[in-house]
Amino acid sequence: MLDLIIVGAGPIGIGAAILAKRAGLAYRVIEKGAVVEAIRRYPVGMLFFTTSERLEVGGHPLVSAVDKPTRKEALDYYRKVVANEQLEVSTYTEVVAIERTLVEGSEPAFEVRTRRAEPWRRHDRVEGVAYARAVVVATGYFDTPKLLGVQGEDLPHVSHYYDEGHGHYGRNVVIVGAGSSAADAALDLYRAGAKVTIVHRGEDFRRSLKYWVRPNLENRVKEGSIAARFGATLKAITPEYVVVEEAGKEATLPADRVFLLTGYCAKPDLLAAAGVAIDGSTLAARLDPATFETNVPGLFVVGSAGFGTRTSDVFIENGLVHAEVALATIANRLARKRALGDKRPDGPVFPLEG
Repeated sequence: MLDLIIVGAGPIGIGAAILAKRAGLAYRVIEKGAVVEAIRRYPVGMLFFTTSERLEVGGHPLVSAVDKPTRKEALDYYRKVVANEQLEVSTYTEVVAIERTLVEGSEPAFEVRTRRAEPWRRHDRVEGVAYARAVVVATGYFDTPKLLGVQGEDLPHVSHYYDEGHGHYGRNVVIVGAGSSAADAALDLYRAGAKVTIVHRGEDFRRSLKYWVRPNLENRVKEGSIAARFGATLKAITPEYVVVEEAGKEATLPADRVFLLTGYCAKPDLLAAAGVAIDGSTLAARLDPATFETNVPGLFVVGSAGFGTRTSDVFIENGLVHAEVALATIANRLARKRALGDKRPDGPVFPLEG
């Protein structure tokens, strides 16, 4: 029996693990990919939107060449934090179910079922079971792109994630979206020699576009280096072109590669199956704002994992605050329980409902 299982080894999960270790809790982090898997999947040359100090965990300084770190600097940093803190992390292990149960007939706890998650292990067999008094879910949102539901969205040359521009030299690339991620991808592809077209249903780039990127992108559009189709809606994707609708008329654009960079959301399935109340419109979990505990006692959600489609509400820096609050709550409950002389081994820190 563990005191705590943390689901997700992103920056916020790592921050929670450091706090758990320093509080003397028996814990384990379970991550279905690599350490900071979402950052690993970021564009190769990506520069973070925020400054280094806001990405730091556990008091470890993040040293970068400029004020905003690169993807590689962040990967090196978080990997070294995990190693230096000697955190208990199980990678390439997916949590498939979280369920409140009774251990040995009387002790309430969480049963966390897992399976190995390497790509070559494509099956649904549960391979591991762990038990803990509390669970903190910190899985983020990058796994779940916002699907457009258009014909051809599942074709092999279509992606909801951008990697790098080099392989697209001289090719026609269509980007759907007009936020910061789409802008970065468009500029990177332009510099790599791709023929880039941005398709966006709005009349201009999004207001949230990074202020230091906007002038460069707007100038490339004005000079014709990057094409922009505003007020256009994507209708279909084929292996050779995309179909867009503008002012009630359809047009086709050549497309050797299509990037649908329209955002992501936190998938609620794991939480809903565990009994967490989910808002039907935003897909956000019902959380106590003072502790980030769900309506299931002992089950906490920190960072963007509990915010559904409201991903713009949470960033790494305020997600780390969520982790601090949740871990303080868990540690204090355990301390009170032990101070009251509960001698049961691995006894609960919360009552079993009903």
